[in-house]
Amino acid sequence: MTRLTPPQLILLIGLTARLTSSPVLMAQTNQTRDHNPITAALQPFVDRHELAGAVVLVADREKILSLDAVGAADLENARPMPTNALFWIASQSKPITASALMILVDEGKVGLDDPVAKYIPEFQDVWLAVDTSADHRFLKRPARPITVRDLLRHTSGLPFASVMERPTLDRLPLTIAAKSYAMTPLEFEPGSKYQYSNAGINTAGRIIEITSGQTYEEFLETRLFRPLGMSDTTFTPNAEQIGRLATSYKPGEGGKGLEKITVGQLSYPLDDPSREPMPAGGLFSTARDVGRFCQMILNRGEFEGRRYLSEAAVAEMTKKQTGDKIPEGYGLGWSTGGESFGHGGAFSTSMNIDSKTGMVTVFLVQHAGFPGDGGKSQGAFAEAARARFATKP
Repeated sequence: MTRLTPPQLILLIGLTARLTSSPVLMAQTNQTRDHNPITAALQPFVDRHELAGAVVLVADREKILSLDAVGAADLENARPMPTNALFWIASQSKPITASALMILVDEGKVGLDDPVAKYIPEFQDVWLAVDTSADHRFLKRPARPITVRDLLRHTSGLPFASVMERPTLDRLPLTIAAKSYAMTPLEFEPGSKYQYSNAGINTAGRIIEITSGQTYEEFLETRLFRPLGMSDTTFTPNAEQIGRLATSYKPGEGGKGLEKITVGQLSYPLDDPSREPMPAGGLFSTARDVGRFCQMILNRGEFEGRRYLSEAAVAEMTKKQTGDKIPEGYGLGWSTGGESFGHGGAFSTSMNIDSKTGMVTVFLVQHAGFPGDGGKSQGAFAEAARARFATKP
């Protein structure tokens, strides 16, 4: 009896699935796999064991143009990557949190230039570290208070995380997390520089709770996820969703091959109800769900006949908010280059919205680094998507 290798098993199972797929599922992709230029661009990375697997999506303002999967969701068990695979999207959670807060800005419940202390009193007693060494730290009051805008554009002076967020980032309720940030000395004067801060976005999540009267998760569920049909976007995946979770990998010994890992920032099991939501990076989602969120933003806050955000709110989020003296191009929860904006995640996930071409691209993988040229796979996907779908000037 011939023994099949894991790659051969993946191919065999994938072929069987294609032959037995329903017409509806087959219609999810724009072409058959053998003639699809997008999967053709990614398959060489899989063949060279530089990419375990990926789910990629291309959409315009109204519909999904292409939804494809390549490679394996689990190399060890030869499980092919399905198009509905679940991924930890990590910091892609930040634009979602910013969008949720901007709903409250639209409603007049939050002001972007309000001091954070207006909502969280502990921030009235914030200190700035001005001289720090291994054995001492001198503090003074900051020249101005931290604003809500500072939280969303990473100019608050808050560190990445507080000392209480150890060993993982998902154990503190937002009420306690926000207080721990207020107790932590600022690392620079608010507004004076850009420094990527989970603490800032998490604090914005706490403001959502205070001003909406709902928990952070409830607000996202009722105001974004459920109306948008994002049924697979969650902080705590259930057993069925965990069954669709893509395995995480890092480069193997000597930078060759792929080694299976867990997400070190999160505690396990992932369906443990005691895990806390992390506005800055805790969400799990699928390419379809992320695509729908991006389509809403591409349509300036409206999607399928329902308005979620004002056009002014979307414009505010997606323009450069860090000022002329700060080189980093960051809006409110979004990395931005002007007509093109998006966000990535810690395990190499990414979403991008190009308002000029009217195109959304979503690239979902679970890689803490890549062997060989695997890091070029996202660019290869983006180039193939543009060549196939971008509107010519």
